[in-house]
Amino acid sequence: MMTAILSLGAVALVAALILGWASRKFAVVIDKRETEIVAILPGANCGACGFAGCASYAAAIVAGQAKLNRCCLGGNDMIVRIAAVMHMDAHPPLPQKALVLCRGDNRATVMKYRYLGLRDCNAAQLLADGPKQCPDGCLGLGSCAAACPFGAIEITVGDLAVVHHERCVGCGRCAAACPRQVIALVPVSAMVHVLCRSHAKGAQVRRYCDTGCLGCGLCKKAVPEAYVVERFLARVDYDHADQAAQAVAVCPNHCIIDLAVHQLEKTEAQATL
Repeated sequence: MMTAILSLGAVALVAALILGWASRKFAVVIDKRETEIVAILPGANCGACGFAGCASYAAAIVAGQAKLNRCCLGGNDMIVRIAAVMHMDAHPPLPQKALVLCRGDNRATVMKYRYLGLRDCNAAQLLADGPKQCPDGCLGLGSCAAACPFGAIEITVGDLAVVHHERCVGCGRCAAACPRQVIALVPVSAMVHVLCRSHAKGAQVRRYCDTGCLGCGLCKKAVPEAYVVERFLARVDYDHADQAAQAVAVCPNHCIIDLAVHQLEKTEAQATL
């Protein structure tokens, strides 16, 4: 009996020694900076940074494989704190939000055909470049909404994507999911935008869209510093965005929108219901 107990004890001791050696031999050494960065990150594990979670993102930062500004939830203070851990200079980016550069829903644009396939913009784009005649307009089938981890995008009844900026963190996943690059990241402080991406000439735009930019240049004539017109498409120069509202009224197709006014009108309309 005693012999059996001693034998089992010897086996257990040898196994313990082997496990102890293996744990040291194959131990994964974690850089303490990863732990410090994980503690600084929001801990949402939302994946908006492009990594599986906060721990994966922290490991990528320490390995030099990711920039410090990939997390959209923590703000500039978070970037400064992570930079201090990494002994790097912090250059916090300007806050951005996603914006759909199109107003052409199914009521404002000409349709090439009736699409009955998957509710997915990438799938529709593969079928004769999509159902909308405009080659640059929003298809409105929800690929961007599906990609947004924060529920910030709504698809209207007219098949047009709309971003709710109070929920948007500017992660850019919606822009990456759009097959037509209709979504852009713009400065949070900018309220006035040209909601069109078409570089077609005005006469062609008129044939398939009631809200597209005609490239007429009236906005630039009204406020030269605030607008740039290139290849028949106007855009706001965000370095002078504070002046851009002066040209909203002169746009013949009403594709220049002041989001502050638009939101106010929407709030007043809801209040009357």
